[in-house]
Amino acid sequence: QVQLVESGGGLVQAGDSLRLSCAASGRTVSRYAMGWFRQAPGKEREFVAGISWRSNTYGRDSVKGRFTISRDNAKNTVYLQMDSLKPEDTAHYYCAASTTTGDIVSMFRYDYDIWGQGTQVTVSS
Repeated sequence: QVQLVESGGGLVQAGDSLRLSCAASGRTVSRYAMGWFRQAPGKEREFVAGISWRSNTYGRDSVKGRFTISRDNAKNTVYLQMDSLKPEDTAHYYCAASTTTGDIVSMFRYDYDIWGQGTQVTVSS
């Protein structure tokens, strides 16, 4: 059974950077596509960025050029480097694994079947 634990969130000012980590345990996630989602109060959970097992990446338009997703299979960990943070990036960020999509990065939350508890990111203006 895979467990995902996110870390690295916090309170920062606009323009600052944060790096979120998602550490997997229980078994390797090297063959899984991985994604980061976020959910702000009163809003739907939305896709932020994803990475396939071959390390193909895709991100939503609003974070392109600012956020970078990567993975370190030796550490069984996925990262989300967030630069030039904006107040609208404030949300609870979740890491997720898809055991079914393989080399495809899905933007749909229902394609991800393993989720972490999330970490809060708050960006002040």
